[in-house]
Amino acid sequence: MVYFDNAATTLKRPDCVVKSASEAMTTMTNAGRGAHTLSLNTSRMVYKARKALSSLINAESPLTISFMSNATEALNTAIKGLFNSGDEIITTVTEHNSVLRPLYLLEQQGVKIHYIQINEKGLLNYESIETLVNKNTKAFVLNHSSNVLGNVINLNFFTTLKEKYNLLLLLDASQTLGTIPVDVQKNKIDVLCFTGHKGLMGPQGTGGIYVKKSIKINPLKSGGSGTHSFDKFQPDKMPELLEAGTLNSHGIAGLLSAVNFIQENTVDKIHQKEIELLFYFYNKIKAIKEITIYGDFSSKYRTPILSLNILNLDSAYVSDILSQKYNILTRAGAHCAPLLHTSLGTKEQGAVRFSFGFYNTKEEIDYAVSSLKEIIKNEV
Repeated sequence: MVYFDNAATTLKRPDCVVKSASEAMTTMTNAGRGAHTLSLNTSRMVYKARKALSSLINAESPLTISFMSNATEALNTAIKGLFNSGDEIITTVTEHNSVLRPLYLLEQQGVKIHYIQINEKGLLNYESIETLVNKNTKAFVLNHSSNVLGNVINLNFFTTLKEKYNLLLLLDASQTLGTIPVDVQKNKIDVLCFTGHKGLMGPQGTGGIYVKKSIKINPLKSGGSGTHSFDKFQPDKMPELLEAGTLNSHGIAGLLSAVNFIQENTVDKIHQKEIELLFYFYNKIKAIKEITIYGDFSSKYRTPILSLNILNLDSAYVSDILSQKYNILTRAGAHCAPLLHTSLGTKEQGAVRFSFGFYNTKEEIDYAVSSLKEIIKNEV
């Protein structure tokens, strides 16, 4: 089996991740819910994970990190907990539904949404962005990288604008954390949402949110926190403010090992290897006239994603052939990014997404290229 769907979830993980998550199943209990040894050890492990993640993104403190089940929960928490009727938000047409659907709900409550458009390569129309800012604008809500195109936004551009107009910057780092360097202090990021099971190479069911110390988010959930049990409302300090209920300590143990693995190997080296694989694939197929490639490949500062179509063949049909005949696993369809596909003109056809990970090989890519050529030969 050849697995090229790492943008959805990483399949091959470092051995230490699997070992840590497995061992946690029999050694970790409930963090912050007891004074016995197992609970205290679990609490210490969770704090180590906060510390590792805060180091990875250069956060001010480990206590700025709250754990959640995935980026979707983190994004819902941030979007629904920061904005009110009358606010205006600037986002992009490249966003995932994890951003779009919470924003659509806010629209029904009186929040106005403005969308940054893209050019034919899927790059943002930067020259038009400042014209969207007005006196009611509250924030930029942006993905760091498109889950369809792999294009990475110019964060420095948005850092300058947010400082100029005193706006919030909320970043969806689902596709970049672990693959692209992220520095929340350098780029003045107020809120960063992430998931553990993609570039971080951790278990599913893990993720979280970074919240700058000066920012207060109204919690999406309330309940047990392990502290202040007689208070009627959720503790008002991070990380407990956004962590109601039992944490996924078993998954967090695996995530801690994954982040340690990334720190040891460095994000730069991981990115270099994954981008080398991406461009190895790109250079082998870019001249095939029957293939349409989406995204900007003029720079290697991107995530290891390539979406394509073969002639006018339905993307699901092509992906199914790759899976059933060649045992190559890709992702077809709209990828939960409806506005992007509408902008690209692929609303009906979708696209076949190849997304590479740290453990893929050039031999696998050679096999994929030959398989695509054979599909074209059989279909033309």
